[in-house]
Amino acid sequence: MAQFADSHDKPVRILGIESSCDETAAAVVEDGRRVLSSIVASQYSTHGKYEGVVPELASREHVRNIVPVVRQAIEQAGMVYTDLDAIAVTVGPGLAGALLVGLTYAKSLALALEKPLIAVNHLEGHIHAVLLEERLGGRPEPEFPALSLVVSGGHTLLALTELRPKLRPKLRDDSQQNRWRVPVFSNRIIGRTRDDAAGEAFDKVAKLLGYGYPGGPVIDHIAPHGNPEAVEFTKPKMKGNALDFSFSGIKTAVLRYVQSHDLEAEIIARRAWRMQNPKAGKEELLAHSSQRTLDLAASFRAAVVEDLVEHCRDAAEREGVNSIFVTGGVAANALLRERMSKGAGSGLPVYFPRLGLSTDNAAMIAAAALPKFLASQFAGFDVSADASLALGDSEAGK
Repeated sequence: MAQFADSHDKPVRILGIESSCDETAAAVVEDGRRVLSSIVASQYSTHGKYEGVVPELASREHVRNIVPVVRQAIEQAGMVYTDLDAIAVTVGPGLAGALLVGLTYAKSLALALEKPLIAVNHLEGHIHAVLLEERLGGRPEPEFPALSLVVSGGHTLLALTELRPKLRPKLRDDSQQNRWRVPVFSNRIIGRTRDDAAGEAFDKVAKLLGYGYPGGPVIDHIAPHGNPEAVEFTKPKMKGNALDFSFSGIKTAVLRYVQSHDLEAEIIARRAWRMQNPKAGKEELLAHSSQRTLDLAASFRAAVVEDLVEHCRDAAEREGVNSIFVTGGVAANALLRERMSKGAGSGLPVYFPRLGLSTDNAAMIAAAALPKFLASQFAGFDVSADASLALGDSEAGK
C-alpha cells in the first residue's frame, strides 16, 4: 500500500519554475492534477548557430525571460500572485548558472509573498510527469513498483520507483478521500549511462551530419525515410552492471561511417544551408539529404531505441515491476514510443507523458511539489542549486 501525504482543506495551487537547461518555464498546477497554465520560452534560436547549448548564453536568456514567463503563467491561470499556495523550483541537476536564475527568482517571490518554497529534483519532476498525464486523462494511478526510464539530452537512467509504506492520511472531511490520495514514492537508480546520454548522442550525431541543433527532433523527422537495417552498429558490452548504458561508441561509429563513405562534402553543404535555414521543414530537410544519409540516420535511431528497449525489458524482468514509465525529452521520439508500446515490458503497461510534458516544463515541477507541500517539506532560503543532484535525494533542499 502507498504512503499518502497529509490532506489540506482547499485547492492547492503551486507555481512551478524550471530553468535547468535552455528553456525557461513556469506553470500553475492545482491539486497536482489540473494544469491551469504552462509557459515555456525556448532558446533554440540563441543556441542554434552554435549547434549546442552554451551555458553562459543560457543563463543570460533565463535572466531575460524569467519575469515575463512567470507573469504570463499567473495571468494565463486567471490568478494573482497572492492566490498561490507555494512556489516550487528546480534545484538540480542541470547547468549551475541556469539553475541559479530560477532558484534566485523563486526565493525572491516566495519571500515577497510570504509563501513556502519547495525544492524539486528535476529528474523526479520527469517521473511525476507520467502521473500528471494519467490524472489529466482521468485515469487510475499506475501500479507500483514501476520501472522509470528517464531519457533526455542530459540524462539516461533506469530507476526503481516504489511506494513507501502506508501512512494514514489526515482528512478533515471524508469527501476529500479521493482528492487527496497523493502517492509518495522513492526512486533507486539501477542503471545509468557511463558516458553520453541518449539525447546527447542524438544531438551530437545530428551536428556531425550537418543538421544543427536541436538534433533529436530532426533525426526523428528524417529517419522514417531511411532503411533502419542499412547500417549495422555493434552493441556495447557492459562490464559490471548490465543495466548501464553507453552511447559514445555508436557516435564514433557514425563518424567512421561518414569518413569511409565520403559523406563530408554533402555534410559541409548541408551545414551551410542549415545555418541559413534553421526553421526548415521536413520536406526541405529531406531534399538536402542523400539516401545514404537517411539510411544512416534511420539505422542510428533504431540502434539507440533498441538499446533502450532491451534495457527496459531486462530491468523489468529482473525487478518484477508492475508498470514502466518512459519520460524525458527523448520520450517524445516516435520510434521509442512505438517500440515500447509493443511489448518492451513483456505485457506490462507502459506509460508516457504527452509531448509537452516529456520535454522540460514547469508543470511537472509543480506536480512533484504537491506531496512535499502536504507533508510541509519546505526549503529554507539558504537552499542552493546542485548541478549534479542525484535522483533519490528526496531530502534535497530541506
